Amino acid sequence: MAGAKKPLMPAKAGTKVGRAAGSSGAPLTSAAAETNSEEHLYLQVARALKKEIIDGVYLVGTQLPTEDQLCERFSVSRYTVREALRRLREDNLVSSRPRAGTIVVPRPSLASYVQDLMSINDLLAFASDAPFAIDSIRMIAIDDDLASRTGLLPGEEYLAVAGCRKTDGAAAPVCLTECYINRAFAAVGRLLPRHAGPIFPLIEDLFGVSVVEVHQQISAVVLPPAQAAALQVETGTAALEIQRTYKTSEAAVAQVTINTHPGSRFRYSTLMRRVKR
Repeated sequence: MAGAKKPLMPAKAGTKVGRAAGSSGAPLTSAAAETNSEEHLYLQVARALKKEIIDGVYLVGTQLPTEDQLCERFSVSRYTVREALRRLREDNLVSSRPRAGTIVVPRPSLASYVQDLMSINDLLAFASDAPFAIDSIRMIAIDDDLASRTGLLPGEEYLAVAGCRKTDGAAAPVCLTECYINRAFAAVGRLLPRHAGPIFPLIEDLFGVSVVEVHQQISAVVLPPAQAAALQVETGTAALEIQRTYKTSEAAVAQVTINTHPGSRFRYSTLMRRVKR
């Protein structure tokens, strides 16, 4: 699977971020625009630690390794480790106190999934926290109804990928997901049956393009019978439909994704700061 982005596996002591645990030592490939970014590294470190907490490597009440130990283990900067720990605190997995270190805490039971987005990299985190279980992959021609939902032109051919996303331990899906991939990048489809993460980094790796812009629209919808059944709610339930259009540096549409969330299970959080002029 040359060029495909491999997920970071839980690392044993001494394992470096950037290499897949248990591999032959080949470097982990990443989206071209993000390979060396500190922001991308902190997400990898946070996901590795989160998986170990969920798997019971670090039990509730126990202390995570020190910042120095984590810097050495993952071969990253102190800034990256601190950002990874901040992510774990925001996920209510740990608490940090001066001189007490970082302690694993019981995770509260939430009735809804909270999604915080400030950058394209946060979409990577969401896709990793809620893996994509694919039901179907097929080439389609965009019809008038789909054109109105996606903004794509009727008659154009796209690779349609449909399924759902679930978080760890959840009985019902977080959302239904539809991905429409530009025909020019449709070869990525052969990698998808063994892939549960975000799709656009695979497109970047395979075709040497960079996704630099994501346009997002959020609409209120009412669930028809088929979608309601898949999401395990009643027909007519209110939902949020989140449509994202991913564009490359050449302004080409790489993919359009539609996530449909039952309103009672989803809350969208945005942080805004005043900019002084």
